[in-house]
Amino acid sequence: MSDAQMRTWAEIDLGRLKHNYTALREQLAPGCRFVGVVKANAYGHGAVPVAQKLEEWGADYLAVACLEEAAELRQAGVRAPILILGVTLPRYAGELLAWDAAQAVGDLETGRALSATAVAAGRTLTIHVKADTGMSRLGFLCDEAHLDHAAGEIAALCALPGLRAEGIFTHFSDADGCEAYTMRQFTRFLDLLDKLSARGVTFEIRHCAASAAMLNYPCTHLDMVRPGIALYGHYPAPGMEYTCPLLPVMTLKTRVAAVRDLPAGTCVSYGRTATLARDSRLAVLPVGYGDGYFRLFSNGQPVAIRGKKAPVVGRVCMDLTMADVTDIPGVIPGDEAVLYGDAAPVEDGADRAGTIQYELLCDVSPRVPRVYLD
Repeated sequence: MSDAQMRTWAEIDLGRLKHNYTALREQLAPGCRFVGVVKANAYGHGAVPVAQKLEEWGADYLAVACLEEAAELRQAGVRAPILILGVTLPRYAGELLAWDAAQAVGDLETGRALSATAVAAGRTLTIHVKADTGMSRLGFLCDEAHLDHAAGEIAALCALPGLRAEGIFTHFSDADGCEAYTMRQFTRFLDLLDKLSARGVTFEIRHCAASAAMLNYPCTHLDMVRPGIALYGHYPAPGMEYTCPLLPVMTLKTRVAAVRDLPAGTCVSYGRTATLARDSRLAVLPVGYGDGYFRLFSNGQPVAIRGKKAPVVGRVCMDLTMADVTDIPGVIPGDEAVLYGDAAPVEDGADRAGTIQYELLCDVSPRVPRVYLD
């Protein structure tokens, strides 16, 4: 047992990560590029170790959310191209150049400011144009009423000095749900590309497919795909398992700290939300919402101990959680308990918490050490 495995830890199986990377790449036509999305600490899996492996395996690009995440990778020695999908304020354009990161640009005013900084520095900044085809977050508005205006502004952006418009992209809002709306967004994107081409504006890389579209709609692959959650072994929605064989990369574990025999009628944890209906044996687990294990898991979420399910009893505390092991013989302090993993799918926890597996994985706390398995 390593020091990292004394309390609560997340095992990151790099062999499974490679399996997923390979399986996803096999879905692509020859020449289609692959972006490894490593934003939000690689969905909780550890941005630097994951990015280093993806670079080693031949990923064409890495994607992050912000300048700080790009800087972290560069400081760790990652040399693969990096695309910042989120906003970087123009006053930090010098840092974009210093860290050699491509920046998403979704409006002409920001493009002009970035251009001015790049020209003043005698440098060229790589950008990817962001088109808003129906997500309504960032980007040039590209619905039917604004398509011509967007094409004119994007053409003006691409003509600015000091900028290299390498790519153009959009993001689907419902690719794991509504095919009609996804295809509407895709059609808007293709119409925009046609209008830009008529103006003499073309791009080396056109991309729009994150995990759901990549798995559901091969027609959207274009020049590059951006799998995120799928890379880490999870499907964006139920019913997509047939598309590609994926394996969960993270297993969140803790270790039984104590085993307690308590009589019927005993109240358990804060607020006395649980009262034991029978004489019971409870395992005290050194994990809680301070580790990113949701308080919504109180009173019922199962953990796996000795290969069997043990329901959480009472409220999850900041640092401790109790599980009922009355029906699991032989549980002793030091036994491993699986919180998320093959024996306790994170999707089940997401269903209980009324959220998605993305959130649970991203919320595993920095105080939980990541242990990397080859």
